[in-house]
Amino acid sequence: MIETLAISGYRSLRDVVVPLAPLTIVTGANGSGKSSLYRALRLLSDVAQGRVIASLAAEGGLSSTLWAGPEKFSRGMKRGDTPVQGTVRDGPVSLKLGFSSADYGYAIDLGLPIPSITRFAHDPEIKLEALWVGPMAGRSNLIAERRGDFVRLREADSGGWRDGARSIPAVDSMVTHCADSRDGLELLQLRERLRGWRFYDDLRTDRDAPARRPQVGTFTPVLSGDGGDVGAAIQTIFEIGEGEALADTIADAFDGATLQVGDRFEVEMRQHGLLRPLSVAELSDGTLRYILLAAALLSPRPPELMILNEPEASLHPDLLAPLARLIVKASARCQVIVVSHAAALVDTLDRNAEARSIRLYKELGETLVEDVERPRWVWPSR
Repeated sequence: MIETLAISGYRSLRDVVVPLAPLTIVTGANGSGKSSLYRALRLLSDVAQGRVIASLAAEGGLSSTLWAGPEKFSRGMKRGDTPVQGTVRDGPVSLKLGFSSADYGYAIDLGLPIPSITRFAHDPEIKLEALWVGPMAGRSNLIAERRGDFVRLREADSGGWRDGARSIPAVDSMVTHCADSRDGLELLQLRERLRGWRFYDDLRTDRDAPARRPQVGTFTPVLSGDGGDVGAAIQTIFEIGEGEALADTIADAFDGATLQVGDRFEVEMRQHGLLRPLSVAELSDGTLRYILLAAALLSPRPPELMILNEPEASLHPDLLAPLARLIVKASARCQVIVVSHAAALVDTLDRNAEARSIRLYKELGETLVEDVERPRWVWPSR
C-alpha cells in the first residue's frame, strides 16, 4: 500500500506531502487543487507507460503546469504586510512527484531543458529519478538512481553499483529503459505496479457513449477507462467474480432490480412490475454510471491502487449511500483514492475505520492540507 504521496511545483501544489490509507478521500472546495492532485497521480502512472513528457505537453507544457507563485512565501507575504512577489531562487525550476510505502519509494524530478536550437526546446527533461528501499530516501538505501543522462543500479549480489545506462535520453525514464530481471528487478516490479494503477474519471453515459452500444464480448476482468466494455465486464463478474455482490449492490441501489447481459453484450435491467427488461439505451445517465462504477469496483482482478475522480457525477443523491458501501467493500481488496466534493459521499466514507480524509484549501493561490500531520519526506537532490 502507498503510504505517502509527495508533489512539488505542480500547478497549485507548491509543496504537498499527504498520508494515504487503504481508503483515502480527497475533498475540498471547487478550485482547491483536487483535480491537480488527481492529475499528479496520473503523471506518476504515465512514467511507467513512457508518456509522462507527452502528458505534460498535452497540459500545455512544463511552463503551464509549474507552480506559478514565488518559490517561497515570506512571513510578510503571508500576513499581507508585503505584496506577493518573486524572490531570488535557491533551487532550480522543477516539478517533482513521488510516493513511498513501507517497502519502497520512488521520486522523479522534471525540469527545464538546456537551451538549444530545436523546435522541441520547450519539452521538459527528466533531471533525476530515485528508487529506494523503505519509506524515505537516503544514500544508503538507494537501489536505482538516475542523474541527468546516467543511470546506476545496485547489484543484487555484491551490493555495489553498476552502470544501468549512459546517455539515456532526457525524455525517457529509467523505469521503462533500465528494468530487467537481474539488477533491474526492482525497477521492473515498479514499472508493472505503476502500470496496474486504474483511473476512472471518464465513464461516459451520454447518448453516444460506448457503453450504450452493442459489443463483441470477450473475457473482461478489468473495465476499460471509458466503460465501453461494461457488458462483457459484468458477464465476467457473473462467471468468475463476485456475482452475488454485484446482484446485491444493484438491488440495494435500485429497489430489487437485477442485471442481465443480452446476446450482443448489452446491459439490461429488470425492475419489479415491468414485463420486459430495460435496454441500456433506456437507462438514465445516473443509472448507467452506477452500473459502470459497480463493474469497476467489483473487478475480478483488483489492482493495487484504484483512483476515482468525482464518481458522484450524474448520480441521484439516493445513490450516494449505496455507492459509499460499494467503495468501502472494494477498499478491502485494493487501495482506493476517491476525489470528491459531494459532502454526503465524503461523510459516509469518512465513517469507515480504514478511511482517511484529505481536505484541501487554498491560501495565496497555494493548495494546503487541513489538519493532517505531514509525513516525513526527503526529496533526492539533483
